[in-house]
This record gives sequence, structure tokens and C-alpha cells, in this order.
Amino acid sequence: MEIVTESAPLDPPPGGSAVTIGAYDGVHLGHRALLGELRARADADGLATVVVTFDRHPAAVVRPESAPLLLCDLDQKLELLASAGVDRTVVVRFDADRANETAEEFVNRELVDGLDARLVVVGEDFHFGHGRKGNVALLTEMGSVAGFEVDGVTLASADDVAGESAPPVSSTRVRTLVAAGDVEGAAALLGRPHQVRGPVVTGDRRGGAELGFPTANLDVPADICLPAPGIYAGWFERPDGSRHKAAVSVGRRPTFYGPDGELLVEAYLLDFSGDLYGEAARLSFVHRLRDELAFDSVDELVAQMRRDVERAGALLDTP
Repeated sequence: MEIVTESAPLDPPPGGSAVTIGAYDGVHLGHRALLGELRARADADGLATVVVTFDRHPAAVVRPESAPLLLCDLDQKLELLASAGVDRTVVVRFDADRANETAEEFVNRELVDGLDARLVVVGEDFHFGHGRKGNVALLTEMGSVAGFEVDGVTLASADDVAGESAPPVSSTRVRTLVAAGDVEGAAALLGRPHQVRGPVVTGDRRGGAELGFPTANLDVPADICLPAPGIYAGWFERPDGSRHKAAVSVGRRPTFYGPDGELLVEAYLLDFSGDLYGEAARLSFVHRLRDELAFDSVDELVAQMRRDVERAGALLDTP
């Protein structure tokens, strides 16, 4: 997949492009269904597939006080788009100037001049441009003059991806599930386990010395959506691509610090011993084991940790 930023003028693909536009946070199964339709339509007409997305969520600029936490960072989003078979992704810098740009200006610069769009496929409720005045109707009107067709589609629902009655898959729905700790439900809509990334940093070093379970502490960016506090089974991936079963704590260590401790993401690797400090890790949440609890003694905590590790290993061994 070709990745293009706006540091230089866009070079339209030969023969024109089939384009979709959006934040694409999480690149969930609803997104993938839309991208599949885009790919099929593009192949039929000999067009390149292009995703126009943003370097941050537009809400982080337009309404930062209520901007959603993200399901993935930009690097992971680009990886997921590439895995979906997109030919080119254009990453638009979204800042105050872009927030004030009219929908018409965006269409003319990005779609007409920059990408020679022949087809634009977006969700039927898609809005863009200053004041969110751009929509499918405006795209259709401008396309009739500029020479591109517009298809406003309904995103896939859980009927399509999970065989049950449910509203369309959306990033908001996935975030709600993750924030509630329902990582299995989130995975059903993402098509994969929810993953967070960050460097391994130094913690209070209590895990190994005092508890007998040394943990890798991930410094996850503050704008990434974390599962609800609790204990999870998941996979820890190192930079060399190796994966390790892990028992994961997302929480404040209330046995030692009460309810006001710092929120940490800690992973105990079941099949690894060694130094992980400074490594860029990827942590995928597969099963929720239990809520976070405060124990009356360290011995009770350690006994529960042993049970958590045993259960995590058994769950991760199950296909």
C-alpha cells in the first residue's frame, strides 16, 4: 500500500480512483465490508482504491473536551488498511485550518484535483467539512459536475458479522464494549482482539521481587481506549514478532495503593523470562478473567494471581 501525506501535491492514480473518506478508527468489520465493496467496484472499472483519512481524530480538534478515545494509533490504522487491500492511503493533517475548510474546498482539492475520483463510497450518514455541512447529497451534487459517482452505503451490522440482530457496526459501539471490559464482544466487531501498543517502562518493581510475577509495564498513550480495570488473558508481541501468552492487569493495584493508584497496564508473560525494558510492545486482549480486587493480604493476592495465570494459559491454549 502506498502511503501519501500532504507534504507534497497529490499525484492522481493513472486511470482515476475509487475513494472512501473517514477516520477509520479501528478498521472494524463494518469498515472492512465497505472497503470490500470499494475494491469490487474499483476492480470492475479499473480504478485504484484510495482511503482518505486523518492524522488524528477530527473531534480532537473540533471538540477536544469530548473527543473519543481511539481504538488504534495511526501506525496500526495504516497497517490494518494495508491488510484490507487498499492501494493508497492519503493521510490528511487535521488542524484548525482544516477544521475551518468548507466541504466544497475539501472535495475540489482532495477528490477532484488530487485523486481524479471517479467513484466515492462512504457511509450513508457521513459528514465532513466546516460545520459538518458536507454529506452524501453534497457529494452527489458535486460529483454530477466533476464526473464522479457517489454511493452512500449502510455499514455492515452484527447480522452480517455475528449472525445476530444488532445495529450497524461502528467505532462508537466497539469503544463502548472495550470500555466495559467486554473484549470478546469488541473482538467480534473488530474481527480481531483489541490491541494497545507502547514501550515497556519501569514500574515499582514489586511484581517480581515481592509477588513472584514480574510484569512488563506498557506506557500506552493517553488517547488510546483501554479495557475497563480488571484481569485479562492476552497475547504480548515483541518487536521480533514473537508472541507470548500473558496474564494482564489493567488497574490501580488497590491492594497496595487503594482506589487512587496510578492506572497501569501490566503483563505477566507465561513463557518468557528476560529484560523487556524499552521494547515497543503490542498487547492484545482476548478474554476477561475477573474484576480488579483489593485483597486483605499479599498472600491472598499471590494465590489469586496464580489462579489467574493458570486460567489465562488454559484459555489461550483453547482454539
